[in-house]
This record gives sequence, C-alpha cells and structure tokens, in this order.
Amino acid sequence: MSGLQSAANIPELRKRIIFTLLMLAVYRMGVQIPTPGINGEALASFFEQNASTLFGMFNMFSGGALENFSIFALGIMPYISASIIIQLLTVVIPQLETMKKEGEAGRRKITQYTRYGTVALSIIQGTFIAVGLEGMAGPGGEAIVLDPGIQFKLMTMLTLTSGTAFIMWLGEQMTERGIGNGISLIIFAGIVARGPAAIINSIQLVKAGEIAIFFVPFLVIFMLGVVATIVFFETSQRRIPIQYAKRVVGRKVYGGQSSHLPLKINVAGVIPPIFASSIMMFPATIGSFIQIDWVQRASAALSPGTVWYYVIFVAMVVFFCFFYTAIQFKPDDVAENLKKNGGFIPGIRPGRRTAEFIDKVLTRITVVGAIYLSVICVLPTVLISQFNIPFYFGGTALLIVVGVGIDTISQIESHLVMRNYEGFMKQGRIKGRS
Repeated sequence: MSGLQSAANIPELRKRIIFTLLMLAVYRMGVQIPTPGINGEALASFFEQNASTLFGMFNMFSGGALENFSIFALGIMPYISASIIIQLLTVVIPQLETMKKEGEAGRRKITQYTRYGTVALSIIQGTFIAVGLEGMAGPGGEAIVLDPGIQFKLMTMLTLTSGTAFIMWLGEQMTERGIGNGISLIIFAGIVARGPAAIINSIQLVKAGEIAIFFVPFLVIFMLGVVATIVFFETSQRRIPIQYAKRVVGRKVYGGQSSHLPLKINVAGVIPPIFASSIMMFPATIGSFIQIDWVQRASAALSPGTVWYYVIFVAMVVFFCFFYTAIQFKPDDVAENLKKNGGFIPGIRPGRRTAEFIDKVLTRITVVGAIYLSVICVLPTVLISQFNIPFYFGGTALLIVVGVGIDTISQIESHLVMRNYEGFMKQGRIKGRS
C-alpha cells in the first residue's frame, strides 16, 4: 500500500496510470457496441457450442468482443499476427534485417509496415468472417445474419477493420503516454474482464453440487501455486559473467569493469503456446463445419482431453520455443558486439568460441523453458477435461495475465526508484521479462 501511495505522489506517474486506465475503459466500452445486422442471441448460442474451437480462443483474446460481435470483434490479433510475420520476414529479407539495425529510424519504418500489415489482415479476416456468418445458423436453425448481401459484407469488413485500427492506435498511445505495453495491456484487460463471470459460474456449480465444496480450497491453492510458478520462471535468468578490458583513450581509462549477460529461461514468451493452441484447435474448428465421418473421427482424436492432443501439443510448444528463440536471439551478433566493445567471457575466447558458448547455454535453458511452458499449458487442460474443474485462467491466458502484470509493475517500480521512492517490494526488486 505504501508503494501505491508513493506512485500517487508522483504527478507524471499518476497521469500515466490514469491515462492508461481511461484508455482501457474506452476499449471495454467499444467491446459492448455491436456490429449492425447480427442476431445476437443466435450468435451467443453458437459460441457456447464452439467454445473449444478457434472461435473460443479468439473470443478469449478479444475479451468477449467476438461473441458479442462488437466493433472490436477482431481484437488485437491481426496486429499480433502482423508483428510476428514482420519478425519472421526480417530473417528472410536482408533489407528488413538491415532496417532493424538502423536504430530508431529503422524501428519506425518496421512499425509502419506492421500497421499496413494489420490493416491488410483485418480486411481479409473481416471479409471471411462476414461471408462465414451468412452461412452460419444458431442451434435452433435461426439465421445469425438478419439481412445478408453485399451491403452486409462491405459494412462488416469496414467496421471490423476500423475497430482493429482504433485498438492498435489505443495500444500505441498507452505505450507512449501511459504505463506498460499498450498492446499487452489490451489483451490483459480482455482476459481479466471475463474473470468475474467465471467466478460466479464456479459458485453456481458449487451450489448445484457439481463441484464438491471441500475441493474449492484445493483449487484456490493450486491456482496460487501455478501463478507463483509462472512468476518464478518468468523472472528467472541465467547470468553469464562478462569482463571488459581496460582501454586508454587520451588521459582517460575506459572499461575494466565486470558485468553480466542475462538470458531468460523463457525467451520466446507466450508465442509458442499461442501458435500451438491455434494449430491444435483447427481440427475441432473444421469438425464443427464438415459433417464427414473420417473428419469427425480425426477431430475427436485431436480434441482436448485425448492423449494425441497432449503429445502433439507439447511437441509443438517445444518446437516453437526453439524456433522463436533462434529468431529473437542471435548468439553471433551478441558475440560480435562484445568483441567490438572489448568485452569477453572469462575463460572463453572472443568471437566464434563466445558465440558457441552462448548458444550452448541458451539451448540448455530453452529446454527448461519449453518444459515449463508445456506443463503450465497442459495441466489446466487435464484438470478441465478429466476432473471437470472450471480452471478459467488456463495455460496461455494465465501466462499473459501474469507476464503483463510483472512488466507493468516493474515499469512502475522503475519510475519510483528513479525518484528515490521505495518500490512495491521492501527487499529486492521485481525483474521484468525483457
């Protein structure tokens, strides 16, 4: 509480926090504004039946906007997809890689390309959603689209694209003028906003006798344990000692100091479970539309709760952990920068030997990070499917909520420490994920 009071005493930090809260309020207001021409009750019934498909996942990240088919129905997912595509292209296209190394000017250009990609993906997704909605029907056979036709398609595409562009602008404004990462906070708000409804649903299940009341304390302890595990791994680092050689320039001596190179246990963040979840939900999504015998059998075999689902899901999480870490972290570039600045790892020769050592250490901690991500994402799914436990913040959602919370608190702490205030923790400091 003293940390919160200190944050309120700093005018700049107070303005940033208030601005962030206002922007999140604007976002949540937009989630409640429906797109015209939709039968809301029929669409809600459809999403209730397809909660375990891709629709359920996108609805979770949009904070229920897709279920309501609001003007923010696409959420921020097109922006995330465009960002990932641009990052992957920097490995393939040398011009983008050069641009990435040009500093602030290059980052602005890449951000501009990301915005263009977001709008293009929103147009494509909005068009496909509009066409798909016209062919859908509720559980009772009622039409979801009240007045299908070219006008509905065009209006829906423009509305959804404009909504995503507005959310993207909100996120950038929050990052620049608020506190924390705006895009991450929007996803965070969307997931957390559904928490109260999930708690009420759990209470109703206890009252109805579907969940034994003596099991509730175990569920609470388990959730706290999962959160503590995520906090531990997300803030854990493998620190490689770095020594800088002394350099004499004129009458001044530079270097000669010790430092360290921090390597995160989970370099890839939440990208591997997001990719793996999206791919693993495709069979269930296809099975909900195609009523063919072998398609239905394949969809059932790869549904959450089956052995094949867990095996393939864990394999894909491990693969994407190594793949995305290889894209994000370049041992050769780090070794080259250390060599240019007169830095070296004690006992390791600069250059190629240093790059090999860093790559070896990174591979080992990535194995630990992949196991950690797999356990965190699979355990809630096992509880839900095998024991009928309503573990709402499961897997990827819980990783995002806790990770964004750590980042935001660490940024607030840095503002407090810069102004000689104590942070939220009396002893030690909260380490951010970046």
